[in-house]
Amino acid sequence: MTFVEAQRRHAALAEELRRHDHAYYVLAAPTISDAEYDRLYRELLDLEQAHPSLVTADSPSQRVGGAALTAFAPVRHSVPMMSLDNTYSPEEVTAFVARVQKGLPGEALAWTVEPKVDGVAVTLRYEQGVFTVGATRGDGTTGDNITANLRTLRSLPLRLTPSETSGSSSDSGKVPSVLEVRGEVFMPLAGFRKLNADREAAGEEAFVNPRNSAAGSLKQLDPKLVAERPLALVVYGLGAVEGAVAPATQSELLVWLKQFGFPTPERVWTANSAEEILQRIAELDAVRRTFAYDTDGAVVKLDALGQRDRLGATAKAPRWAMAFKYAAEQAETRLRAITIQVGRTGALTPVAELDPVFVGGSTVSRATLHNEEEIKRKDIRVGDLVVIEKAGEVIPAVVRVNADRRTGAETEFVFPTVCPECGTQATRERTAAGEGAVWRCGNLDCPAKIRGRLEHWCHRGAMDIEGGGEVLVRQLVAAGLVRDVADLYRLRRDELCALERMGEKSADNFLAGIQQSRERDLWRLLFGLGILHVGAGVAKALARAFPNLDELAKSTAVEMTRIDDIGEVIATSVEAWFADPQNRELISRLRKAGLRFESSTYTSASALQQGPFAGKTVVLTGTLPALSREEATAWIERLGGKVSSSVSKKTHYVLAGAEAGSKLEKAQQLGVPILDEAAFRALAGPPG
Repeated sequence: MTFVEAQRRHAALAEELRRHDHAYYVLAAPTISDAEYDRLYRELLDLEQAHPSLVTADSPSQRVGGAALTAFAPVRHSVPMMSLDNTYSPEEVTAFVARVQKGLPGEALAWTVEPKVDGVAVTLRYEQGVFTVGATRGDGTTGDNITANLRTLRSLPLRLTPSETSGSSSDSGKVPSVLEVRGEVFMPLAGFRKLNADREAAGEEAFVNPRNSAAGSLKQLDPKLVAERPLALVVYGLGAVEGAVAPATQSELLVWLKQFGFPTPERVWTANSAEEILQRIAELDAVRRTFAYDTDGAVVKLDALGQRDRLGATAKAPRWAMAFKYAAEQAETRLRAITIQVGRTGALTPVAELDPVFVGGSTVSRATLHNEEEIKRKDIRVGDLVVIEKAGEVIPAVVRVNADRRTGAETEFVFPTVCPECGTQATRERTAAGEGAVWRCGNLDCPAKIRGRLEHWCHRGAMDIEGGGEVLVRQLVAAGLVRDVADLYRLRRDELCALERMGEKSADNFLAGIQQSRERDLWRLLFGLGILHVGAGVAKALARAFPNLDELAKSTAVEMTRIDDIGEVIATSVEAWFADPQNRELISRLRKAGLRFESSTYTSASALQQGPFAGKTVVLTGTLPALSREEATAWIERLGGKVSSSVSKKTHYVLAGAEAGSKLEKAQQLGVPILDEAAFRALAGPPG
């Protein structure tokens, strides 16, 4: 292929990949299979490797930048990024509308009401249709240049390609020579839950909420780390515009932006009075929990941009918009103590011990305080009256201290520098992603770490040993009967019966569970070992790729990265785990105990390329007539498919039974094919 031919092919591939990215990440309507997309992407990479001059700033290959930065450079906004005035009061909404009407006497007013996405405000600058600079709000005048991080967002167009049809009165067919748009970077709820599950499985500190996750991700100096986070974008406003006529109203603006490939709010309400605005706010409140992201309010905007210009702004906020914030459910209670929990990785986590209080649909008596820095930042003291919040699916948290009600009897908490379990000196370290600070016990024989590893091994999602919960594990470790998971397979009935409140029947049930665990599949064993970064999904991917544990143990990180869902960080961690002599000794003892090292889900590469579920993602919901959830999952995985817990645009099928709920509704909204058990059996063929 000549250079000119390569140049033409590269341009065609880049344009095609941009269209597929927009269809997948913005419209939630994929137009191509993952395998075909990967083939096109690999072809583009091959061309760029052969002809480096083909690499441009808007190439699909530039979603992840190069070397990490040492600091973010400042960016001065050409048009200030202002904050919105907030209110929780319907009366203040009415007063706001009256103020606007006073500023525009005699003029008819129209309004829009949009979901207030709980994320991080950003500005994006395009020159000649190409994304050039992205920045945070900062102080409103100057922000941080986070261009490399924003490039990793698949929902952000690197080049503007307007549609052929016009949906507004503006010159929509022309790409402005300069276009600055304003929006929000957020983390979808499904991505947040998966990220936290992966972090906890890897022994890392969980994020507090999706907004903190998004903010922490964008602060990373290494774009490759940002690319691993499930971030998304919504665009809703303008900065500078040159070389084109902008729309006249907010309603038209959103249509205009969407034509250029930007993701815009999924639903916008219109109103013509304060009463209608309040009604729309209530309508949004009724449906916002069905959205794929957190919303903490409604944004009310004057629709006509010309009227906005005449109203102007205060020093901090525009006079033509405001945010109505929905109040999260809160409760006040007394913080009686702060205790320290030591996890299986040795992390020391402070926990608030509270007077029980009902909030967010349940009684809360404990709340995480995350780390030492969180306690200092909020000035939390033992004996304080504190406000607890439990919004949505977020875990109970201490929002603030009622410092004005202190009596003087409250005491500051001194974070321990030694492990409370074993007395070993703790070390203060930052996480691998550079976030937060964690005190960690380095003693491999720390009782808390041993208990954590044992509980994880016995967990239903791992080796599923009945009765192996916190109470029994604590007794086993305290009695010196068990120091690692291999010791479980040497336990005798008389040793168990000698434990407090352990009757013969309970001992027999526990021993039966241990016996049954010898036959658990390889992926459960891998997950149970607690290898850093290896959650259940990764363990299943490894078990599908290797016929037995020995083949996995001798594989290299490079070989493992060729497996779907296995990246460099995971592969390096697995390779290092099997290289550790202590871990190899543990594997030898488990082998002698008679555990199964073979994989029942292993399928050769050629077999995985065939069959109805090869490379497909399936979500289960409801109760099937004959198949249990576990049986259906195993069947799908044997045929090379993956089972996911949430419906998204990546889902290929939803297998639905009786009493299917929101997952079925989401599938119908996204147009995902829905199977009942009969259709599933017909598609899958005879069970293997």
